[in-house]
Amino acid sequence: MSETNPGKVRVEPCAKRVRTYLGGYLVADTIRPVLVWEHPYYPTYYLPADDLVAKLEPSGDARGSTQLGDGTQFDVLVDNATAFGAALRYLDSPVEELRDLVRLDFDSMDAWFEEDEPIYVHPRDPYSRVDILASSRHIRVDIGGTTVADSRNSRILFETGLPPRYYLPMTDVRMELLRRSETESQCPYKGTASYWHVQIGENEYPDIVWGYPTPLPESQKVAGLVCFYNEKVDIWVDGQLLPRPKSPFS
Repeated sequence: MSETNPGKVRVEPCAKRVRTYLGGYLVADTIRPVLVWEHPYYPTYYLPADDLVAKLEPSGDARGSTQLGDGTQFDVLVDNATAFGAALRYLDSPVEELRDLVRLDFDSMDAWFEEDEPIYVHPRDPYSRVDILASSRHIRVDIGGTTVADSRNSRILFETGLPPRYYLPMTDVRMELLRRSETESQCPYKGTASYWHVQIGENEYPDIVWGYPTPLPESQKVAGLVCFYNEKVDIWVDGQLLPRPKSPFS
């Protein structure tokens, strides 16, 4: 963090080449991206304005930020597509490092790449880590007093800032209680997750189970396994009931 940004917004240069596309056309290509933590959970890419290929036109809208200052929104234009209001500049920001940068809305672009590999949802935090370890500890999952999973062959996923997650083989789960959900979510570290509801008698527990059928390469150890929200079920590990953690998913 530089002296021009004393203790407010975390701003760090990044050594990766970053490219983004809209409508099949290149929007930006830079080897000078900047990671900005607008909130504590994950960073956002800000790109040098000089490295944009797409045209920016003022949208007439503005966005204010207590820490970043007054922002001006722009439409992003390429040959065959426009992303309205998808670019933001803080030209007079109190955070000096941001004044020559552009924030492109991640979801408004069609694709993002770090070097030659696609990224999803948001940039990966260089200070977050995912470790997946095989474990023979006895894991039991109860919902409403009913045991729905019992395994000694789990994969425990440790992710910075979140409780350990216990991924279990489907053969150790009472799959007759699970109902496929239409819900999906994406994780920049693990990929696209599918969800299930749990139906016990007349009680339905929606989207309480998830799994990654085809996870990203760094998370292949959880492929085909399923996981229950620690925050919403009772999990016993080697006979000891775990307290339900507090997290953004509580």
